[in-house]
Amino acid sequence: MRILVVEDEKKLAGFVRKGLEEHGFGVTVSHNGDEADTLLRAEPFDLIVLDIMLPGRDGLSILKNLRDRKNTVPVILVTARSEANERVAGLNLGADDYIAKPFYMDELLARVQAVLRRTSGDQLSVLRAGDLTVNLITRKVTRGKEEVVLPPREFGLLEYLMRSPGRVFTRSQILEHVWGYSFDPGTNLVDVCVQRLRAGIDAAGRESFIEAVRGVGYRFRKLEGV
Repeated sequence: MRILVVEDEKKLAGFVRKGLEEHGFGVTVSHNGDEADTLLRAEPFDLIVLDIMLPGRDGLSILKNLRDRKNTVPVILVTARSEANERVAGLNLGADDYIAKPFYMDELLARVQAVLRRTSGDQLSVLRAGDLTVNLITRKVTRGKEEVVLPPREFGLLEYLMRSPGRVFTRSQILEHVWGYSFDPGTNLVDVCVQRLRAGIDAAGRESFIEAVRGVGYRFRKLEGV
């Protein structure tokens, strides 16, 4: 699931990004309110972690603009511990939760997962293809009746491909989304990860869900009738 972190303190933003990515979330970071507002008009996100005090447009203004546009994306506000009036204002504007600085990463993760459970319907939180089921909230993967345990990177790759069955993604696109690389490191990271993913989700003797497209990249096999 894609999370936008809007935080002008770069050290804190990096800390939050690392913690979320370690749990398999795709994370985009913005350090400026105007930039974040532009991003939110152009790209869909599953959740926003939004600091109130920002250079440019402040967090409450961003939140108000979202709700005025009928955008119901879940928002967790980040506030100063002493500013109760900001928390109240944010909740009245449509924030789903808040967390006060300083905070522990475990607390933020718990709030992220709780908000996603409350706000995501089954269609958004569960991906299915044939007998393969992926729960994006609990991060549980099953093939038939068997549970499949996937490391965060393989889970992120599976979600990325599975969201767009039949679409071919290049290795560069996969590297950027799953690893956060904006460049090709010149390794076979993607191919190794695909091999591990196949080993996890493909039952013996069955056709693989992950197809290689020679000279291009990979795609999740589109099933007939899906």
